[in-house]
Amino acid sequence: MDLTSLAALIGGYLLGSVPFGLVITRALGLGDLRQIGSGNIGATNVLRTGHKGAALATLLLDSGKGAIAVLLARALFGEAEAELAGVAAFFGHCFPVWLRFQGGKGVATFLGTLIALAWPVGLVACASWLAAAAAFRISSLSALIAALVASGFAWFTGPAGLAIAASLMTAVVFWRHRPNIARILAGTEPKIGKKG
Repeated sequence: MDLTSLAALIGGYLLGSVPFGLVITRALGLGDLRQIGSGNIGATNVLRTGHKGAALATLLLDSGKGAIAVLLARALFGEAEAELAGVAAFFGHCFPVWLRFQGGKGVATFLGTLIALAWPVGLVACASWLAAAAAFRISSLSALIAALVASGFAWFTGPAGLAIAASLMTAVVFWRHRPNIARILAGTEPKIGKKG
C-alpha cells in the first residue's frame, strides 16, 4: 500500500471515529447515550431522548464526516483514495478506537459517503430509506432496504470501485443490525421516534 492510500485510510478512519451522537447528548445534558434506548450512538437512538434537534445534528454530522472524508481525499489524492477514505470513515464510525470499537451502525455515514462518492447512488439510498420509513415506520428496516437498493444500483451504474465500496459497507450494515433483524422477524422492533 502506498503512502497516499495509507493517509486516506488513516485520515478517513479518524474522522469517522468522532462519536458525534455521544458528544452532542452529553453537551446537552441528556445523559450517556450508551445507557439510553438501544445504547447505539447514532441519530435514531438520539431521537429516543426526545430531543429532535440533537437527533438532526447527529444525523447531519455523522453523514457529513463520511462525505468530508471522501471530498478531502479526492481533492488531495484521487478517486481511488476517496473510496478508501469513505469506507474507512464508515468503519471508524462503526468501530471507533475511542469507544473500544463499540460504535454506531453506520447508516448515516454510509449515506453521506455514498452521496459524496456518487450522488445519484446516494440519492437513491436516501429515497429508499425515506420510502421504507414512510411505509413501515421502522428505522432499522429502512436502513437495510436502503443499503441493499444502493448497492444494487451501484453495481448497475457505477465503476467497480464504487460498487465494491457500497457492497462492503452494506455487508457491515447488515452485520451491525443483527439484533434488529431478529426483532423485526419477531415483530418487536420499535417504531421511529419511540423513546427508549
